[in-house]
Amino acid sequence: MKNTFIDKNAILGNNIRIGNGVTIEEDVVIGKNAQIGNHVTILSGSRIGENCQIHSNAVLGGLPQDLKYKGEYTLLEIGDNNIIREFVTINKGTVSKGKTSIGNSNLIMSNAHIGHDCVIGNNCIIGFSVGMAGEVIVQDWANISGLTAIHQFSVIGEHAMISGLSRVLKDVPPYIIAAHEPLRFAGLNTVGLKRRGFDSCKIDELRSIYRVLFQERRNTKFALELIAERFEETVERNKILNFVHQSKRGIIKGFEF
Repeated sequence: MKNTFIDKNAILGNNIRIGNGVTIEEDVVIGKNAQIGNHVTILSGSRIGENCQIHSNAVLGGLPQDLKYKGEYTLLEIGDNNIIREFVTINKGTVSKGKTSIGNSNLIMSNAHIGHDCVIGNNCIIGFSVGMAGEVIVQDWANISGLTAIHQFSVIGEHAMISGLSRVLKDVPPYIIAAHEPLRFAGLNTVGLKRRGFDSCKIDELRSIYRVLFQERRNTKFALELIAERFEETVERNKILNFVHQSKRGIIKGFEF
């Protein structure tokens, strides 16, 4: 481990492999079986779970790129079984949430940036050079393709897929594909849903719900009322309704005719 610095107050689990030129500051906790590549920097306030792979030149726990940050104590929390590829940067939180949070079993591809106070769920794919501003929420099983830029405070719903080179300025509801410029509904994420075990009846239900919301030229309020009236209450139906009702930025638009 040439030119590697590990602060004596850092807490490292068993069976950790560390490359050359690595810096691990004080107040860092890393779980067992981690693999840390060359020239990785892990800064104070970082908490990393078990079985994570952190590839060369990643920088974790950097100071928030936000003028409201005044040096308060905040964290970066990363769960288990994550793969963080080369040159990824993930900032810790601000006083807003106190931490940036990454769940379990995510793949974060090279050059991606995750800003302060973001919340990433489980089993997500964050593509090459995705730029994620502060306080973005990405729910479980979301797939964000490369070179996508995501506006602060945006929410990406579970099982959603966003095409490459997208600009995300509004919230993206669950279970769908979002594409085009400006970003809009482009259909159900059928392939992803089948891979996750959704059966044909459930996929038909979701397709019918989104037909009302996005394809029948109704305003959102009336569409939500129709969905609540027409469709039997299910976990997925309720998640869609709750997501749209709770959206602060508003959701993306439907098909353009």
